[in-house]
Amino acid sequence: MILSIAAGGALGAVLRYLLNNQIVALWGGAFPMGILTVNVLGCFAMGLAAGGFAPSASPEIRAFLTTGVLGGFTTFSAFAFDVHALTDTGRMSLAIAYVFATVALTLLGVFAGAAVARGLAA
Repeated sequence: MILSIAAGGALGAVLRYLLNNQIVALWGGAFPMGILTVNVLGCFAMGLAAGGFAPSASPEIRAFLTTGVLGGFTTFSAFAFDVHALTDTGRMSLAIAYVFATVALTLLGVFAGAAVARGLAA
């Protein structure tokens, strides 16, 4: 079980790093769009896993995917750091926009992923 989580966490962290870097290269770094995108996609994937794939998978596969891959991929510690960085540099309106966008879009991601998974299972 521990090895499944560790392997998934390593994969998720590398995927987060690569995706974040690609998005920062496209959008620039003024707004933390990379981590916002990672968190939205990760929450969507968590909804897919919870609504479809994970309940029927073995405990090891479930742990690899949810705790490992998605836990390593999504990162609210990076989110909190980004909010701090924005407020610390006087960009309060961007920090507020980022907080609201992250909360709203990641919740939407979980609900949308679960709905898609239920639709695929039907």
